[in-house]
Amino acid sequence: MIFHLSVRSNPMLRKTNLAVWRAWRSWKLSLHSSTVCASFGTGPLDRSEELSSVSSEKPPHTPVMLKEVLHYLDIQPGQVVLDMTFGGGGHTKAILNVVPEVTVLALDRDPTAISLAQQLAKEYCGRVKPLLGKFTELEALLSNMNIEPGSVDAVLLDAGCSSMQMDEAQRGFSLSKDGPLDMRMDFERYPDMPCAADVVNTLDQQALASILTAYGEERQARKIALAIVEARRVNPITRTQQLASVVAGSFPPAVLYARKDRLQRSAHVATKTFQALRIFVNDELNELHAGLSAARSVLAPGGRLCVITFHSLEDRLVKRYLQGEDLSNLDHFSPRKQSSGKKKLVDANRESGEVYWLPLRRKVITPERDDVNENPRGRSAKLRAALRR
Repeated sequence: MIFHLSVRSNPMLRKTNLAVWRAWRSWKLSLHSSTVCASFGTGPLDRSEELSSVSSEKPPHTPVMLKEVLHYLDIQPGQVVLDMTFGGGGHTKAILNVVPEVTVLALDRDPTAISLAQQLAKEYCGRVKPLLGKFTELEALLSNMNIEPGSVDAVLLDAGCSSMQMDEAQRGFSLSKDGPLDMRMDFERYPDMPCAADVVNTLDQQALASILTAYGEERQARKIALAIVEARRVNPITRTQQLASVVAGSFPPAVLYARKDRLQRSAHVATKTFQALRIFVNDELNELHAGLSAARSVLAPGGRLCVITFHSLEDRLVKRYLQGEDLSNLDHFSPRKQSSGKKKLVDANRESGEVYWLPLRRKVITPERDDVNENPRGRSAKLRAALRR
């Protein structure tokens, strides 16, 4: 089984999730030949017919805050742009249509997304360069293409899960559509990589509660973890709606949809549990940190960066990174007031030239009401834009 131990040992998150770390370490030693995903048929599928039909359609999602992205990136003709999360290609296609002779480097860890990028490259005569890989693999991918550090003019990083992934039940991201409990963004590349079913069926109660607390900010983490452990004693939890039912069963019926989203619509009580598992399975926070570091490396001085996030964990990480904080020493991303000492340190770093970013707008940018009504999935999006010094 493929397990990126060095990534999960990052001190940035290890202190907060010591119970999780210990559970993963023991799990790695105990699982040699198979995973729950493989045992219950959640592994790779034959997707050739599906990919051909998807690639012939329009991008399967509406790009979030498109006009804001185009405004703050301010791409000029002939420039090189790095789209670090190609997804359905909505942002890239808009850039190609608006700016003449621009070249887009289209990165994504999902082979399905890269198949769409390859189709777009044919439509735009090679102006799109597809790159299959994670943020942690970007440096090697660019080196193989002879793209030097400091040679990219603009970078867009759209974090999180794409609509294309959410809409496909077989991927296991959505609690509203029954499918295998998978949640791996790049499972076709790493079929032995642990999936969400492995997590909920293998880790102990303390580790599960730590995951839900750290990555879902779930206040009822212990209660949900206990419900999962008790349920899996009867039958392994291998389906998305099976897990959603287990989580719902740990709450009184009256509060099942008591939580509200930004549009004040009812939200299922398992939403944060699904978020936490997805982030943990895909190591998303460490990948995001690596992506921000890669953006700093590839951008030319004066180059522009736009980062779109969809929950507070991501946004805190991006905000602190752009302010010049050393994230390698952070043990969590929980809300906290910046101490006067920390503020003085950041100011000193900025004066000494160790802060590499100048904000293009001081406050975070959120979608306009009309955009949220048109694309409700983007309701929680936050955009931060900065200039590379």
